[in-house]
Amino acid sequence: MRLALVVTALGALAGQALAQDTPDWVARIRPDHPRLFLNADMLPEVRARARGPLAEHFAAVKARVDEREGELSAEGDWGAHAMCAALVWRVTGDEHYLERARYMLDRSLEHYHGRVAAGRSVNWYSNTRIMALAAFDWIFDAVPEEWRVTWGRSMLDHLADVLPGGVPNLGVPEISPVNRSGITTGFYGTPSLMWYAGLAMVGEGIDDERALDYLVRGHDLYIQLLEHRRAAAGDDGGSASATLPYAMGAYPWAEFNFFHTWESATGENLAEQWPYVALFANYVMWNYLPGGREFGYGDAYHTTNKMPAGHMPLHIAQMMHFYSQVRPRWVALMRHMRAEMFPGGYPTLDWGCHPLLLTRMDLAPPPMDPGELPHARHFEGMGQVFMRSGSGPEDTYALFNAGGVLRQHRHYDNLNFWIFRQGFLTVDSGTRAGEDAGEHLQNYYAQTVAHNCVLIDMPGEPVSPYWNGPVHVQEGGQYIADASELVAFETNDLYSYVAGDATAAYRPEKCELCTRQMVFVYPDHFVIFDRVRSTQADYRKRWLLHTAREPRIDGATIIADHEEGRMFCRTLLPADAVLTAIGGEGQRFMAGGRNWELPPGVEFTELMGWGRVEVAAPEPAQERLFLHLIEVGDQTRQAMSAAERISGEGGEGVRFAAGNRTVEVSFATAGDLAGHIRIARGDEVLADAEVTREVQPQEGLATPDGQ
Repeated sequence: MRLALVVTALGALAGQALAQDTPDWVARIRPDHPRLFLNADMLPEVRARARGPLAEHFAAVKARVDEREGELSAEGDWGAHAMCAALVWRVTGDEHYLERARYMLDRSLEHYHGRVAAGRSVNWYSNTRIMALAAFDWIFDAVPEEWRVTWGRSMLDHLADVLPGGVPNLGVPEISPVNRSGITTGFYGTPSLMWYAGLAMVGEGIDDERALDYLVRGHDLYIQLLEHRRAAAGDDGGSASATLPYAMGAYPWAEFNFFHTWESATGENLAEQWPYVALFANYVMWNYLPGGREFGYGDAYHTTNKMPAGHMPLHIAQMMHFYSQVRPRWVALMRHMRAEMFPGGYPTLDWGCHPLLLTRMDLAPPPMDPGELPHARHFEGMGQVFMRSGSGPEDTYALFNAGGVLRQHRHYDNLNFWIFRQGFLTVDSGTRAGEDAGEHLQNYYAQTVAHNCVLIDMPGEPVSPYWNGPVHVQEGGQYIADASELVAFETNDLYSYVAGDATAAYRPEKCELCTRQMVFVYPDHFVIFDRVRSTQADYRKRWLLHTAREPRIDGATIIADHEEGRMFCRTLLPADAVLTAIGGEGQRFMAGGRNWELPPGVEFTELMGWGRVEVAAPEPAQERLFLHLIEVGDQTRQAMSAAERISGEGGEGVRFAAGNRTVEVSFATAGDLAGHIRIARGDEVLADAEVTREVQPQEGLATPDGQ
């Protein structure tokens, strides 16, 4: 009888919607419960997994519920525990866990309202409240109607308080800090709750008008989020941020949870329409450095630069579940990565129920080793070019930053570069470590001065804001984080080349031109050429190089070590350059005449940087050219290979020895970004060509056998 009533209610909503422009998809929502993450059709297989291949995991989930048995009277957010208890009831039929889930939902809701009444947010993340709504949905049919109506309306009231534009009850201060962020972020703030609350309650007579409103608005936000992330990933792979602790951590839950609940509610695998999610594996693979590390782009922590692997086993499992049949080749790569890079287990509390829901992951094809990758990969939407001499522990790896469509957790570091060879030979100095990194994050770490970029000093320049708090200094840096362009890119078996223009990233009041061209001749050499023109001749220009350990300066050459690696960097232009080292205790994080210390309790590590070397000309000039040759290797390398500057009409460059080869690289000093490269081995000419003025297209996995 009840099922028929619910069908009638949803049908009435759909009919009403025709007059009120309610989307047709609302009528496709199944009328019974559960329908968030789980439904009646899935239950037999979920139970079989809990008793079979995932019995050990299910036992661990149950144990997490049991271990808090004596604490249930305590106020708190029990959303994750309630979801686990509801799952245990659904699998075992033990009504003790049904009652525990209901009790924990009551305590949680009291906690939510109590926090709002005190002017405090429940949590920066919405995860536990999503889990509470799932638990509510999972026990819906087994609890009294009066209780579910009361709990449901009270939860909707809570959403009204915490959603953007929400007005707390009279006399209550504004909630702080509350995460009301939108679709260009991780989307784990309060707006994400609308979809789950609406889906749990629509058509149930709890508050159908509000439930339908939240359902449709929440759905529309998720579709906008998917569109935004698809644009960022493009045909290469990526996420809503290029900062890996976010991209590989909490960010993917937005897609996966929406896919799960859409399928459980409608029976449709929506993920098939958004294949970019599966290509995320390609992005992770290119970020991967020997020893399971990564470069540390953006708001990364720079303690170890270990790749943030904690969430990845479950993220990969979910990609295997959603895409095993529609993107089998990509899933085969994921299975390889799961075995070789991310072999850890699944969580047992936060999203601990999800492994039991992944009923299709066993359909995934066998692992596929990608083999040798190309020497470089341009991730257009992410604004990054990764380069490597190979894939082994003694190879050279580099990253160049230009273009892209993202600003989230991105620094003022257009045209920055990173080099790794048996150690981090250049670094982004500073860190996101600590609760909020104090003033260090926005006044040093996010600013251009902390990166391997160019500074243009303009007296009285306004500061560039950052999300973390007030900014007090502006030392010659950029003022727009996402205002560069990748002008050219090519990769082949001898070299990779990138060219970027960051003129628009600097204030037009001080900068007329700022470009960088970079050639990587495998396996050891980089040539970097910068053209910088200011609006005033007396605006000083400084070229920066940040190192993990204290560098040595020998004339025009910088020598820096880290772990087993060594870097030589020779300044060829300006010809009269002055090299100044700034760093060490009390001067590591200098900006605006002040050292922005790490927050209390944060322990310094080498990856936060010793400091920097500044390269500048002694005399002012409106236009300045910087030309550098970088050579890397292990610490048995005692000196740079032979090298000399070469000059010609309208061009500057360098000739150097690279093993048994002679390399000449030159660049145009005016006009379009152009240049020439010649590589010879004795009398054999290996390359003799103009560098490209176009961006070489790439797509898909870009493995040797193609798409």
